[in-house]
Amino acid sequence: MSAAVTLTAAQAAKAMGGVLAAGPAGAPLDAFSIDTRTLRAGDLYFAIIGKRFDGHRFVADALGAGAAGVVVSAAGAVPRRLERGAIVIRVEDTTRALQRLAQHVRRESRAQVVAVTGSVGKTTTKEMTADLLALGHRVFRAPGNFNNHIGLPLSLLELRRGPDIAVVELGMSHAGEIRALVEVAEPDVRVWTTVAEVHSAFFASIEAIADAKAEILEGADRASLVVANAADPLVMARVRATAAQVVTFGVGVPADVSAAHVADLGVAGTRATVTTRAGAFELDVPLFGRGHLANALAAIAVASHYGVPLADAASRVAAMKASPRRGEVWRLAGGVTLVDDSYNSSPRALEAALDALAAERGCERRLAVLGEMLELGVDTVAFHERAGHAAARAGLAQLLTVGGAPARAMADAAVAGGIPAEAVAHFATSDEAADAAARAVRPGDVVLVKGSRGVRTDVVADRLKAGAP
Repeated sequence: MSAAVTLTAAQAAKAMGGVLAAGPAGAPLDAFSIDTRTLRAGDLYFAIIGKRFDGHRFVADALGAGAAGVVVSAAGAVPRRLERGAIVIRVEDTTRALQRLAQHVRRESRAQVVAVTGSVGKTTTKEMTADLLALGHRVFRAPGNFNNHIGLPLSLLELRRGPDIAVVELGMSHAGEIRALVEVAEPDVRVWTTVAEVHSAFFASIEAIADAKAEILEGADRASLVVANAADPLVMARVRATAAQVVTFGVGVPADVSAAHVADLGVAGTRATVTTRAGAFELDVPLFGRGHLANALAAIAVASHYGVPLADAASRVAAMKASPRRGEVWRLAGGVTLVDDSYNSSPRALEAALDALAAERGCERRLAVLGEMLELGVDTVAFHERAGHAAARAGLAQLLTVGGAPARAMADAAVAGGIPAEAVAHFATSDEAADAAARAVRPGDVVLVKGSRGVRTDVVADRLKAGAP
């Protein structure tokens, strides 16, 4: 049974391993901040030190904005004169202090924690899982992509409000990062979606990426549940060694929650027959691409573990909408359909999106604006060339690529794959591509916009939403 958690200044200082240097020991703490731009009166401000910033520079600003107090590792950052009652907690490391406080709240709350990781699909799986669990439980979901060493503990602090279950996301770009997050979150259920060539610039091989993702299994015991993708051999090879209970999901493979007879419906999503230990049912996933079908299976597996009826889960999935810029389908003026998948991109996700675009039959033409995929390491050009050939197989009437040399290589490969050269164009920036895309579209077109965040293909999507030039 979960419980609300109250915190006083003294209790917080103890949980952090710090010292209450100023302020009343019994002062209640109910809100926390790491950013003076969004800080509200009454927040406890953590002076986080990052690679490019030091939150100690803004301690005075935080106190001036009405913060209840500050957590610092540099005593000299605190003004000599403090408002009466202002709290100062001194610690060795402010980031570690935030994590320790979050771990304290996580334990005291007695809430269940579901943690999701994977190279592709973790945010959508988190959102789907939270939606399904909300059918029978009080659920907290980590906002946006609060999935790192700062965002995760900030999310876990919300457990002080007493939800039954928290659904959080664990991200990483280097080995050891998920291990640290697992130590803070101590998840009861661990969901592993995929292994793919994301952040491969920081790893020697795809197997090394899988090993880093496998850190989500560390500390799992017989009371833990692991929900794993049976269609991903890199996942399953590592899950076999866990002591936890394992429930599998997968599309087109034997699994505890499996999908077969899959119909690809283009921008309308997918339809499949889902088989579980409790029976079979038809599932409509109104989200772009087969990847969302796999995400839905993972969410159903978690929801079933927590007693959500399968019929209720299927109905909820059928009513789901895409998260912003993660495959959102926009019906624009003039009869143009836009798939805004501009939040991010990776080789596997891009090829899946192109496959989904190829399955769309209710359109006059298929177009795509594809941005460079970043952090892919020594195989960057090869990944982009493969994507160019996938674009050609998708039957595109026109392709615009955006970015540096790898994006140009994608365009060249698309031409080599069969798209007429006059139907392919490359642009250095998304601003240039946006105007070209707006000129290119015409009634009846469906347009996919996808790229890594650093390339800002969202600019293209927004230009198309704004209408013709």
